[in-house]
Amino acid sequence: MKREELPSFAVLQLSGCAGCEVSLLNADEWIDQYKLVYMPLVVSSHQVPEVDVLLISGGVRTNEDAFNLKRAVKHARKVVAVGTCAISGGISNLGNRDNIRQFFLAQGERVHLPSMLPKCRPIDDLVEVDRYLPGCPPTPDLFMTLLFEDTDIKMPKTVCQECGRKKLKDMKPKHLLGFQQGQVDPDICLVNQGYLCVGSSTRGGCKAICTRPGHPCVGCRGPSDAFIEKDSEVWFKSIQKVFETMTDVPPEEIDEGLRSPQLSLFLFQFADYAEPGKAPRSKEKIL
Repeated sequence: MKREELPSFAVLQLSGCAGCEVSLLNADEWIDQYKLVYMPLVVSSHQVPEVDVLLISGGVRTNEDAFNLKRAVKHARKVVAVGTCAISGGISNLGNRDNIRQFFLAQGERVHLPSMLPKCRPIDDLVEVDRYLPGCPPTPDLFMTLLFEDTDIKMPKTVCQECGRKKLKDMKPKHLLGFQQGQVDPDICLVNQGYLCVGSSTRGGCKAICTRPGHPCVGCRGPSDAFIEKDSEVWFKSIQKVFETMTDVPPEEIDEGLRSPQLSLFLFQFADYAEPGKAPRSKEKIL
């Protein structure tokens, strides 16, 4: 197929870190199959042209983000929310940050800057989304699965299914270890070893790139299909139940650990797929 006949795609970056864009660029299978026509890190113009697929990363943090988003989707046949920020608002929307909001919303010392919105919003608050690609960032393989729409690929339900570590009934830690403490056994489940790993309830597809080398899953792929259309508290309680079953760690210590800064970004932002007054996202739309 001639270059000009290839399907086209663009990447619109809103308020984010560019991690999703870097992950996409780490894959090269798409180069001869798709034509990239817009991506600020590589190819830019004044606005997004007509495209077959529009990948959107980052959250809606400023009025400029909202304007660019609404303008871009008009030129796309298919719109995909990519990564934690586009799906939940991301780290900019973490917790109660009224003091930060007041600082940015103050008019003093603000000259020719985009107006900050009260909070960083997911893009489907403003526009219709066709597909969601969770991850922080999504892996290069997941980007390829999305672009090529490979229906033969069966996505693992949870990270645990991809991890391959053994779960032991006779190994129950009494306390949680920190994220980078202790000597990790390469064959045994991280929960059995006292690490706060939430892979049992987290969406698979990442190939367990964190847990296999010994880093606990923090849930960046969001809830598995069993929890996507339910309130985020259901996912949270499911994770707690896993630790109550597999460990002798006191419930209050588990609860405190799950609410720690290391996990709060994903458990209390990304996991909230069914906000009050907002229709739950369909699991069929989520890769």
